Amino acid sequence: MHPLTVHPPAVWIGFTAIIALLLVVDLGVLNRRAHVLTPREASRWSGALVTLAAMFAGFLWYREGATQALEFVTGYVVELSLSVDNLFVFILLFQFFAVPATSRAKVLKWGIFGAMLLRGLMIGFGALMLHRFEWIIYVFGGILVLTGFKMWRAGDDDLIDPANNPVVRIARRLLPFSTYYDGDRFFTRTPSGLLATPLLLVLLVVESTDLIFAIDSIPAIFAITRDPFIVYSSNIFAILGLRALFFLLASMMDTFRYLKPGVALILVFVGVKMLVSRWVDLPILLSLGVIVATLTIAVLLSLRQVKRASSPPES
Repeated sequence: MHPLTVHPPAVWIGFTAIIALLLVVDLGVLNRRAHVLTPREASRWSGALVTLAAMFAGFLWYREGATQALEFVTGYVVELSLSVDNLFVFILLFQFFAVPATSRAKVLKWGIFGAMLLRGLMIGFGALMLHRFEWIIYVFGGILVLTGFKMWRAGDDDLIDPANNPVVRIARRLLPFSTYYDGDRFFTRTPSGLLATPLLLVLLVVESTDLIFAIDSIPAIFAITRDPFIVYSSNIFAILGLRALFFLLASMMDTFRYLKPGVALILVFVGVKMLVSRWVDLPILLSLGVIVATLTIAVLLSLRQVKRASSPPES
C-alpha cells in the first residue's frame, strides 16, 4: 500500500482544513496589509500556531494511534528548531539588503507560499528515492552529520554570502532592477519602463536560501519517519509559524547564542540515527526526548549567559 493511502480521508480533510483556515486568517485577515507585527502580536500568533499543531497531534493520536502522533510531534520540533535557526539568517539577509521594516512581511508571506510548494516537491522526491533506493538513507545521514559539524563551527555570516549569490547574479542579468525600494512592490514603473525592485531580489534570495536549508531539514525528518504525510504536515505547520517567529526573534538575535550549537547537535543525532537505522531502531519517544532536551539545554545556557552579561561586575 502506498504511504499516502494509509491515512483515512478524515485525516487528510482535517489537515487541509486547518492549513486553509490558517492561511485565510494569517494572510487574508490579520495581515491584509503588510506591517510589522508587534512582539505581543507575534507571540500570540506563535502561541496559537503551536497550540493548533498540538491539537492536530492529538487528532492524529485519536485517529491513528500514538506512533503517528509522536512522529508528527518529533518532526515538528525538529523542523521548528531548524526554522528558528534559519530565521536568524533571514534577518541577516534583510540587514544586508537594507529592506525597510514594513516591507519584510510581504517577502516572508510570499516566501512561505514558495517554501510550501518547494517542500512538497522535495518531500515527494525524497520519499520516492527512499522507496526505490534504500541506500539513499545513508547519503541523507551523512549529509546531516556533515552539516551538523559545519554548523557547529560556522557563524551566521559564514552561511550566507548575498553579494556572490548565483541567484543574485542571474536575476540581475535577466531583469532590469531599480536602485531603490518602492514600498512593498516587487515592480515599479519609471520613465524608462517597468523595473524590478530590490525587494524582488530579496525574495529570490530568501527562496533560494530556504531551498538550501530544505536539503538539511527534509532528510532530518525522514530520519524520524518515512511517512510522507507526517513529513509534509510537520513541515507545513513549522513553515506557517515562520513569519510570526521572525518578528518575535528579530530583536533577540544575540539572546539565544547557544541555539545554533544545539541545532547542530540535533542534526548530528538524527544523521547518526539514519546511519545506524539498519542495526539500531531507536524508539520515537527516545528521539523526541533527546531533541527536546538538547533544545532546552541550549535555551537555558543562552539565558544564563545573557543574565551573566547583564549582571554588574563584582567589586
